Amino acid sequence: MSTNTSPDTRTSGRSPDGDPPVAGASQPRLHQHGPEIQPFRTMRQLPLALSFETRAQSVQLLNRILADSQILHSHYKKYHWLMRGPTFYQLHLLTDKHAAEQATLVDELAERIQSLGGVSVGDPRHAAEITELPRPPDGAQAVPSMLSQLLEDHEIIIGVLRDAIQKTEQNGDSGTNDLLTGTVLRCHEMQVWFLAEHLVETPLVKEE
Repeated sequence: MSTNTSPDTRTSGRSPDGDPPVAGASQPRLHQHGPEIQPFRTMRQLPLALSFETRAQSVQLLNRILADSQILHSHYKKYHWLMRGPTFYQLHLLTDKHAAEQATLVDELAERIQSLGGVSVGDPRHAAEITELPRPPDGAQAVPSMLSQLLEDHEIIIGVLRDAIQKTEQNGDSGTNDLLTGTVLRCHEMQVWFLAEHLVETPLVKEE
């Protein structure tokens, strides 16, 4: 009969030296760091019946719009949090709604880039290096200034969009052109309308 009094690791859940047991095949392989497998601004070859040059130009245009869209989304969330005044409730909800719509556009733009064989801008610090949108003050602004900043952001992006729409049409990239025209541009135009109406000075109760 054995006189071994050491705990049975099968029932105690601990190894003989007191360390927790190894989980075996279900243990995640942590702290893995390797080289990039596709650097930014490089293209993979995909059977899309589009030339390398066409796909590369579309990816470049899309990444600029993607970077701007990520920054615009962050501006909307900033103003959503910092909104104030008598129209707080309406604008708090509106800016959050617009932020959610921009988040959807970010995903669609990034997936289009990937489907063309490119690499999407993913890190917000990278997006900040590419965007042309001006950085607002770090603190809170008056409500009209917040809305004006958003409208200026939209106008910059819409200008880039119209140029990209023209170029993708000329290049025959119908998929990118359709996304930019039917989804991205229309969303920006609608958001501009909703924001601009909040800057109209109009009597609420009695006609002057």
